[in-house]
Amino acid sequence: MLLLFSAVSVLALQPVRAQLSDPVQLMERSRDLTMSGNLQSTATLTITEKNGSTRTRKIAMQSKTAGGTEKRMIKFLDPADVRGTAMLIIDNEEIQDDMWIYLPALKKTRRIVSTEKGKSFMSSEFSNADMTSAALADFKISHLPESGKNELWLIESVPVTEDKVDEYGYSRKITWLDKKDLKIKKIEFFNFDGELFKTIEILSTQPIAGKEGYIMTEMYVMNHINGRSSRIKFDELNTESVIAENVFTVEALAR
Repeated sequence: MLLLFSAVSVLALQPVRAQLSDPVQLMERSRDLTMSGNLQSTATLTITEKNGSTRTRKIAMQSKTAGGTEKRMIKFLDPADVRGTAMLIIDNEEIQDDMWIYLPALKKTRRIVSTEKGKSFMSSEFSNADMTSAALADFKISHLPESGKNELWLIESVPVTEDKVDEYGYSRKITWLDKKDLKIKKIEFFNFDGELFKTIEILSTQPIAGKEGYIMTEMYVMNHINGRSSRIKFDELNTESVIAENVFTVEALAR
């Protein structure tokens, strides 16, 4: 998401500005730009109901990128009813992602199976799948007719099988990329009836020092069917810390 974060040379990006480039290549390069290396941060997740009432959750996150794979440890700090809940995400570039969750009330760690990827991330309008970068091989990827106009690439991704539709929880998505830097502007998701049901917007980003990439620091998702929305905002970002490899293990979830 979605639903979050190596470097791509400026020269490598020049051709995409001049022609309608291969959409798979554009999506690959866009993903590379969000790989942040080492990152420590805190975040606030705000969930807004249709009637305007809100709930907030405080999160601590650590991530590490190596060889096209990003590992993320997410731990919930507040409020009390979710404190201690933790998720480990291994975001693979070309193969199925791995996800685990630790539930402190049950003192139990379990794997999040593929059929749960389309389900809600901690009762928000973000899904578990939004927390990773989906394998491009799971989709048929193409330009929309409007792609390339107004300084935007509009790229459609359609799951290759019905099983993948069920896994991700949508029949297709449209990714809006800025032509000049390949930053994601927003993503639109369509349900099994072909209706637009959810939009994720990237509200703010932060460049990565010494790299051609960026960090998404604020994201907003609107569910057009149920009227609920969610916002996640990152702060206290640290991209210079050294994070031990043993942080990203199933055993570390319960610590």
